[in-house]
Amino acid sequence: MGKKLAYKPVGMAGGMLAGAASGFLVRKSWAAIAGEEETPDPLRLDHGFGEIILAAALQGAVFAATSAAINRLGALGFRRATGVWPGD
Repeated sequence: MGKKLAYKPVGMAGGMLAGAASGFLVRKSWAAIAGEEETPDPLRLDHGFGEIILAAALQGAVFAATSAAINRLGALGFRRATGVWPGD
């Protein structure tokens, strides 16, 4: 039980890393797609509905994939270090 509790900070750090990494990836992807540095804010009138939805879908998909990859890598590293899988 103590080793699983020790994973909590690893998971929290992974979440922060996933947020930063996904933000970077979304900005780069959106710049390639739309030629703009930032994704459009939903409340701005100078972007169409489809563009707003596309940007939101991109953000969600990239964050979910990045978060899953970083969490999985963190769990694998934790298991190598402790012999305990944090999800069990």
